[in-house]
Amino acid sequence: MAAPSEWEDEAGNWIRWARTAGHDAYWSYRRPFFETILPPPGNRTVEVGCGEGRVTRDLRDRGHRTVALDLSPTLLAHAREADPGGSYLLADASALPLAAACCDLVVAYNSLMDIDAMEAAVAEASRILVGGGRFCVCITHPMANTGRFDGPAPDAPFVATGTYFGRRRFEAVETRAGLTMTFRGWSYALEDYSRAFERAGFLIECIREPVPDTPTPPLQRWLRVPMFLHLRALKP
Repeated sequence: MAAPSEWEDEAGNWIRWARTAGHDAYWSYRRPFFETILPPPGNRTVEVGCGEGRVTRDLRDRGHRTVALDLSPTLLAHAREADPGGSYLLADASALPLAAACCDLVVAYNSLMDIDAMEAAVAEASRILVGGGRFCVCITHPMANTGRFDGPAPDAPFVATGTYFGRRRFEAVETRAGLTMTFRGWSYALEDYSRAFERAGFLIECIREPVPDTPTPPLQRWLRVPMFLHLRALKP
């Protein structure tokens, strides 16, 4: 995954950002992921890159038996505190400490773009899945990090400022309602993700480009340009 220090350095900021109700875009995008992308609960669900645990808690509340992993000790500690009965492991997504064919669902919600070895993480997801299992993913849309909006207005043009293709480092500082968070990770073209899934033996079942459920002023511009991409892949 991304260097542990990057999320350790931002752990306090992220916990405040993620746990302030309605503050993060997650709250406006989670419904289509859980309702359209995610299959019903099975025997075991593994979440890769769980952070402070909000997705794991949402999975638990929907009946999933979860094991959640992350590289940040601070974020894992807060995840455990919020979910004392849950199973949380300090682990690297590219070398999961789990047996082959140990689960029927892997979830990576906004974590693949934070992982240094993205292809290895996708391969590990395939390794731990049983045949017929599924890999459900949310990522920052490959277009979103290619440019920026030219102004704060909801109808401001989206301007491409860099190349879409290839593996690209990104860093963005967001400040809103008195909270500040630095996001760091990697941008990949859609083809890069597709090739990683192909090499891991996955068949992509569906791809969706959701729009926010509750387009508050900061999100209104994302009714015109996709912020996230959701996909579900099958391990035959």
